[in-house]
Amino acid sequence: MAEPKAAADKKKAKTRQPSALKRDLQAEKRRLRNRSYRATVLTTIRSLESAIEKKESPEALKEKLNAIYRVMDKGVKHGVFKVQKAARTKSRLAARCTK
Repeated sequence: MAEPKAAADKKKAKTRQPSALKRDLQAEKRRLRNRSYRATVLTTIRSLESAIEKKESPEALKEKLNAIYRVMDKGVKHGVFKVQKAARTKSRLAARCTK
């Protein structure tokens, strides 16, 4: 005997399309990659801020600032950060180094 129409529709609604599942997997991978990258950026920024507090040499500060520039620019290239956020962050950190 055939199932009632409502029950058949309910079963169809529960299954997801393979493309949607693939998109979920891709989004999760991207999210984890972006999160890891953001953690790297925050670590380099913390390193620079501690160097500023310890009043390290200008050469050391410049080296740490260049490392942040490199990481932020790569983040923009890979879509982790927006262009303006990277520019704003780099500008503020450079200003803190020159004080």
